[in-house]
Amino acid sequence: MPDLPPFHLAFPVDDLNAARRFYGELLGCREGRSAEDWIDFDFFGHQIVAHRTSETGVVGINTVDGDQVPVRHFGVVLGMAKWHTVAQRLKDAGADFIIDPHVRFAGQPGEQATLFVRDPSGNALEFKAFKDPKRLFAK
Repeated sequence: MPDLPPFHLAFPVDDLNAARRFYGELLGCREGRSAEDWIDFDFFGHQIVAHRTSETGVVGINTVDGDQVPVRHFGVVLGMAKWHTVAQRLKDAGADFIIDPHVRFAGQPGEQATLFVRDPSGNALEFKAFKDPKRLFAK
């Protein structure tokens, strides 16, 4: 997979201290700039910004390979070893899984390990890793 420029994503949270614990302490995302109502995090090389607001949560569900996937979510594609590390860390912390860690599309071009988890504000995150990283966009 070629080097890609980092993306930027701003998302709502209702508690910045809970966001610091989840993204900073649990996931190990380094904190960047912050102010009274927002915090930047280094999300596996990408810039995400938690903005304090009262409008949080998940909107809509779609079925993907038998899983009920929240439509509004964000995440990252990791290497398989890192994915297993993150999955175990979340399990050990008693994370609120939406979809437990498992392999999706087994035996198909897009075979991938995936998990969905909620942060403390109810935002849905997906962590995935491909059996063959070159198949990220394979049909």
